[in-house]
Amino acid sequence: MTTAARPTFDPAKGKSENELTYLTSAKDLPSHTKLKTRKPGQGGDDEFTAEELRQELEAAERRHFAAKTAGDGSPQHTAKRLDEEKARYIEMAQRLDAESDTSSVSDDSAESNSDNSESESEDETAMLMRELEKIKRERAEEKARDEQESLERRLLDDSSQGGNPLLAQHDFLVKRRWDDDVVFKNQARGDSKPKKRFVNDMLRSDFHNKFMRKYIQ
Repeated sequence: MTTAARPTFDPAKGKSENELTYLTSAKDLPSHTKLKTRKPGQGGDDEFTAEELRQELEAAERRHFAAKTAGDGSPQHTAKRLDEEKARYIEMAQRLDAESDTSSVSDDSAESNSDNSESESEDETAMLMRELEKIKRERAEEKARDEQESLERRLLDDSSQGGNPLLAQHDFLVKRRWDDDVVFKNQARGDSKPKKRFVNDMLRSDFHNKFMRKYIQ
């Protein structure tokens, strides 16, 4: 005999015990146990703002220029600076003279090259004209060839339509059958269906007469 239907008291017994075990899933455990802080470069409170950074750069620039111009008032430094400027001006004047000489030479060479360029331009113009004439001639030949092909295609379509009686609608006529005018054509095709008519008398109706002829007579 089965004991599946009998009640069990194991759950009730488990409630009365004091030693309880709590099973916790690994997914329910806390995963973040440490507080995350901002790293350098991520906009923390300790970093400088844009205005503070600009002020610091300006102060560093002022300190740099102050240190650079600290000894400018000495006579030795002033004389050295004047000598450097004088040497720079002399170098600039020499460079300008050299550029003027090269420009005069280039003008002479440009005059000699202008004649050559004119002759070359005339040759290029003649070559371009020949190419233009060639292109025009090719286009005219292509146009004439297309017109000839379209004419041949149209003539072919006309000839095919004339040879097909289904496409020539004005020449298409339905021919009569050979037995349309015979005497006994429709003689075997009798009309067995009588015309329906209403008679207000059951004994003289078509159904009654047909029934009597079929089953009584």
